[in-house]
Parts: sequence; C-alpha cells; structure tokens
Amino acid sequence: MIKTIAVDRDFQLIHGLEPTELIQGDYLWYWIDFQQPEESEIKVLHDPLHFHPLAIEDCIFTLQRPKLDYYEDYTFFVTQALNPRTLTKEEIDFFLAEDFIVTFHHHPSPEIDEVWDRLSLSTKPKKWSPSQVLYHVLDKMVDNYFPLVYQVEDTLNEIDENSKGRSMEALLENLFDTRHDLLSLRHTVTPMRDLIYRIINSQRMTGMKIKIEYFSDIHDHLLKLTEMVEANRELATDIRDSYISLNAHQTNRVMKVLTVITTIFMPLTFIAGIYGMNFNYMPELTWKYGYFVTLFLMFLVGLGMALWFKKKGWFK
Repeated sequence: MIKTIAVDRDFQLIHGLEPTELIQGDYLWYWIDFQQPEESEIKVLHDPLHFHPLAIEDCIFTLQRPKLDYYEDYTFFVTQALNPRTLTKEEIDFFLAEDFIVTFHHHPSPEIDEVWDRLSLSTKPKKWSPSQVLYHVLDKMVDNYFPLVYQVEDTLNEIDENSKGRSMEALLENLFDTRHDLLSLRHTVTPMRDLIYRIINSQRMTGMKIKIEYFSDIHDHLLKLTEMVEANRELATDIRDSYISLNAHQTNRVMKVLTVITTIFMPLTFIAGIYGMNFNYMPELTWKYGYFVTLFLMFLVGLGMALWFKKKGWFK
C-alpha cells in the first residue's frame, strides 16, 4: 500500500495524490509511505522516483545493518525497529531530501502510523518538514526500545529472586532465552546509536532543517539503552555463573554424602564377606554367640566411623 501526503505553498495538507502528481506538482514537500508494498508498487521506486538501484535493493532485501548512504539529491537511511512480541528486527528505510521524505517498510510500523496521524491532524503544517518527520519517527522508534529493555530487566530480577520456586533447569532455560533477547537488543541498539552519531556529525545531510540537538537527544537515549543492555548482560552472566556454581555445589554435597555412606559400609562388607566364606574349619562357625557378636561388632564399627566423620564435619 502506498500513502501520500503533501504540503502546498499555502501550508495546506493534501492527501491521496499519486507519486507522479507529487513529483510534477508545485509543493513545499511531500511524504510517500510504502507500507507492505506489492511488487507493482515497488516499481514506483524506479519510476517515477528514480532512486538508485543499490538503495532500492537494500529496501527489497531486508535485515540490512542500520546505515546511511549519500546520493546526489537525497540521503538514504536504513533503520531497525523491534517487534515488541518477538523482539525480531523490522527494517524501516528512509529517503530524505529537502522537499520530500519516502518511507519503506515490509511490516506494519506503529511509529510511522503515529507520526502520520500527528501530521495529518496538525493545525500548523508550517512547522513540519521532511527532517522533522525523520526525527519524530526515529524518536518514537527509540522510545519503544525502552519497554523491551525494562521487560528483560524484570525477567532477570524474577529469575534471580526465584520467588515462584521453579526448578534450576527451568530457570536456566529461561535465563538463556533472556540472554538471547539481550543479544537481539544489543544488535539493534548499538548500530542505531552509531547511525545517529553519523547523522549528528554529518556535513552532507540533505534537508536537515531541524536542529541537530534533537538528534543528539535521541543519541543520548541510545547511549543509555546501550549501558542498560550491557549491564543486563553482565547480570545475566552473573546469574548463570551463580546457578552453575550452586548446581555444582549441590552435586558435590550429594557425592560427599554418598561417599561417606559407601565408606562406612566398606568394613561392614569386609566383615560380612569373611563370614560368608564356606570353609569348614572357621573357629567362629560353631560358637553359640558368634552371629550376635559379629552383628554387634559391625554396628560398633559403623557407628564409630559415622561419629568420626561427623566430628570431621563431612556431614555439613
């Protein structure tokens, strides 16, 4: 689907024009949005918009790394939003010039829809410009990163506290899933931070009428997000190491108890083995109280070894 909106010389908003009419008309600037475009609509990027084939190729083949490329009459941006349910990357591309902005995305974009509605309902279109649209979309996109990071942070705190008493296997499985989510966040936030840094320090930005301080604010948010993601990754690593150490400690305790029990039964097994031999001339075989004395001796040996191990602290 292709949506269009234009601002004429009288600062009036005009909706629903064809791309050809926008290019040939006399407008201050216009915005064309390609939302989940069909193949026939993608051809509009070639004609009449006449964008560079490499930029069009980047639009068609998604999951490019966030970047900006300079062309003769416009600047091309690749950005990434995050799906709040799956934390998968969803690419949004921008073509920015002084008199137009073109957005292209294969998935529904709440950020673009919100800015589109704000512009459509604006009573002061004079204050808007292509760079203003770019800023608002990027700002909304970055703002939507924060709830995802907070959600991961809450999950880590829940794993750390384990208030529900879940098993260690379930906790570790959840922890590794959370680490994967943090990796997805990191692979999105860090390149976006670098992209905004390039925008701030660019000397070739076309149509950058909005003050660069606004983009600096976005960059500050991305710096904060980067620190939060890295801190959560360190926390996840600490929790993982703690659980693995605890699991190893519990295993060692079980093995120690089993070893102590086995050690206690070794001399008892030795005594039972001796009196289990089928020799005719064993002196104790004909003794009336030999069986009871042997059991009592085995009891004393086992009790003595158990008390000795307890004194050594092996049962703690």
